[in-house]
Amino acid sequence: MKLIELLVRLVVGGVFVVAGALKILHPTAFVNDIANYRLMPHDLINMLAITLPWVEVVAGGLLIAGIWKRANALLITFLMIVFLVAIGQALYRGLDIRCGCFGTVEARRVSALALAEDAALLGMSLWLFWRVRD
Repeated sequence: MKLIELLVRLVVGGVFVVAGALKILHPTAFVNDIANYRLMPHDLINMLAITLPWVEVVAGGLLIAGIWKRANALLITFLMIVFLVAIGQALYRGLDIRCGCFGTVEARRVSALALAEDAALLGMSLWLFWRVRD
């Protein structure tokens, strides 16, 4: 079971480190991606675009390193719920926008596939939260 826990931590943490790092490299594109969702006041978008990628990188890195595993799994779970709501509402509203999930690398659109991938990551992070002990 420890091997499965390690693999799940590596996958979830790795996804968050890569996604956050790619957003850090292209902050202007990430600002535009956030704005396209039309969910928050313009004044908060820049702050979110600057802080969120660093939160992702730190949480993912600490999860990989095995430091504060439950706390980071809970933080990632919360982020995944927020991402699912954002993507879900964009799909519902018929917005044809980039998801912003991995910066500009994929230019992945909001889609049912993005929703399913995020749901899988949510499941893995929840499993880690319930399963791991620090």
